[in-house]
Amino acid sequence: MRRNQALAKAALRVGVMVMAIAGRAAAQGTSAAPQAETVAAVTDTAPPGDTAAEHIDALEQRIRVLERQLEIDHEAAANARASAATLTAGPEGVQFRSADGAYQVSFRGYVHSDGRFFVNGTAPAASTLELRRVRPIIEGTVARNFGFRLMTDFGEGRVQVQDAYLDARFFPFLRLRTGKFKPPVGLERLQSATALTFVERALPTALVPNRDIGAQLWGDIAGGALSWAAGVFNGVVDGGSGDLDADGRKEVAGRLFAQPFRNRPSGFLRGLGFGIAASHGSEKGTATAPGLASYRSPGQRVFFTLRSNGQAAGTVIADGAHERISPQGYFYRGPLGILAEHVTSSSEVRRDTVSARLTSRAWQVAGGYVLTGEDASFAGVRPRNAFDPSKRAFGAVELTARLSALEADRDAFPVFADPDRSARAAREWAVGVNWYLNRNVKITADYGRTRFDGGAAGRDRAPEEAILTRFQLAF
Repeated sequence: MRRNQALAKAALRVGVMVMAIAGRAAAQGTSAAPQAETVAAVTDTAPPGDTAAEHIDALEQRIRVLERQLEIDHEAAANARASAATLTAGPEGVQFRSADGAYQVSFRGYVHSDGRFFVNGTAPAASTLELRRVRPIIEGTVARNFGFRLMTDFGEGRVQVQDAYLDARFFPFLRLRTGKFKPPVGLERLQSATALTFVERALPTALVPNRDIGAQLWGDIAGGALSWAAGVFNGVVDGGSGDLDADGRKEVAGRLFAQPFRNRPSGFLRGLGFGIAASHGSEKGTATAPGLASYRSPGQRVFFTLRSNGQAAGTVIADGAHERISPQGYFYRGPLGILAEHVTSSSEVRRDTVSARLTSRAWQVAGGYVLTGEDASFAGVRPRNAFDPSKRAFGAVELTARLSALEADRDAFPVFADPDRSARAAREWAVGVNWYLNRNVKITADYGRTRFDGGAAGRDRAPEEAILTRFQLAF
């Protein structure tokens, strides 16, 4: 009786083992036959014992060996899954990521297909369609604490490296960035081109650096309630980008920006941010490379430039200190967003034997309201529902308005600037609408009017009236 019970017990365990192996093999997508055959072989080749009990003991021993082997196989499969790299694709681009997150590479980019149309006889200017920005982006993390970003622009028929920098980030409050990137001065300049409220940035951006080669320490304190940055750069003209330092002189730039209510779960002032940025450097121009900027209107027409004819006596050149200071801030509350900044740029210049310090000033106040209720932010608007007429979903719609102005130094006229060609001031107002079809696609249409003081022979330059449109694809 006992012998029969033991045999039945062993047979039952073998059966359970075969079913377990078959089930696991099915889950792993492999055939259960080989492993079942192994179990069968175990039972078939069990050494003959003197008694049935010995035979059963041998079988149980082999079953325990098989059970342990299955455990080992399961652990190995789990470890393989844990160490495997992942590939994901979504609204934020395509990303390769190691299992522990220490290594990752993202492929992103955006395209701006623009239209610029001048109306009411604005001249001389040609309405045009253009690819304003075509920017593929590769960025990633190496060994967890190091990062990089590469972004080249193919827009407007040119090839230009916009961003190429390396980051070392061991602590949130202290990080290092070297390479080519945006110096920490202009508020709207620091905003991503994909998050702009209007097609073109406002007039204050004409007075701050675009991108420069340098090294910068930066970080966030108290969870981002206070951000800081300080760096050394080659130095570029107002609104300019550079890849080399022509005169060997350097520029320092820094910025403090506070968001004191950022970490509160709610509150009226949670989206308030304000700060101040400044730069100081020295530049030395030549008759062929004056080292001074021209200023463009929102329609990208030059309305102010200093005298330059390629001859020492007739060309104004940079000749000394160049300083900028910019108080700035924004406020975001639900669907409402407001951004404001003021920029002062002072440069020491010389024309032949005459020297002067010229100061230009610019300011802007821009705002938007998302009619569909989504939150506005410095990083843009994320629609709650993607555009899909079949579901009666239409994305997000934002109405915008802006005032901005730029005033050149009156002492620039007539020695350093030609009053018949350069305007003393430009004042702009603009309204627009942004339609966010989904997280990746935005359509923008703006209308702006810019008045000028001077800039034409004996009179003011004709106002600029422009309709600017943009189809943006970003991922």
